[in-house]
Amino acid sequence: MLLNKIKSKKELAKILSELEGFKDADYKLEQYKTDSETAAYVLWFLHMNNEVKGKAIADLGCGSGILGIGCLLLGAKKVYFVDKDNSILSVAKNNYKKFKLNNGAFVNNDVSEFGIKVDAVIENPPFGVKKKHADRAFLDAAMKVTDTIYSFHKIESKNFLRKYCSGFRVEKLFELDFVLRKTLKFHKKNKHYVKVGFFKISR
Repeated sequence: MLLNKIKSKKELAKILSELEGFKDADYKLEQYKTDSETAAYVLWFLHMNNEVKGKAIADLGCGSGILGIGCLLLGAKKVYFVDKDNSILSVAKNNYKKFKLNNGAFVNNDVSEFGIKVDAVIENPPFGVKKKHADRAFLDAAMKVTDTIYSFHKIESKNFLRKYCSGFRVEKLFELDFVLRKTLKFHKKNKHYVKVGFFKISR
């Protein structure tokens, strides 16, 4: 097991790049794999600010599990992998088994049904390209179970987040060029970059 042996962001990115991604992405769910460089960038920042080690974390809409697995590799006490798509949850389980990790729990359900209290939620919700306001269900679920949310959203979403997440402070931690690889039916290019913010939403 690699736990506590990862010494750099670069090393974490290399490890995460080895994870299996989506085989048959569902365009209606806007399924896409979080790029390993992006995942390592934000997770290493959280790690260096003591936001991961010893924490119970929920990875809502976990997909292939890259964010949650990264958290476990960096010392999270518990990670709940939540996704309503059983086929991609199986991929997350296989990725999890590669590292012989402990303290992961897999929940095959809609995020709205998740009700376990955690120290933090980390999520990369749909951006609402195919279903308007698709990210709201993820925010609702997160605000129900934690006081601290880390979430990717389109860069112009900050004002929306401030209004929608009433009672929470919204802070943009990073502005990123999020790479969407050609995995969905409506993708025309092999790579497409979207300006995305990584936000901390805290009560």
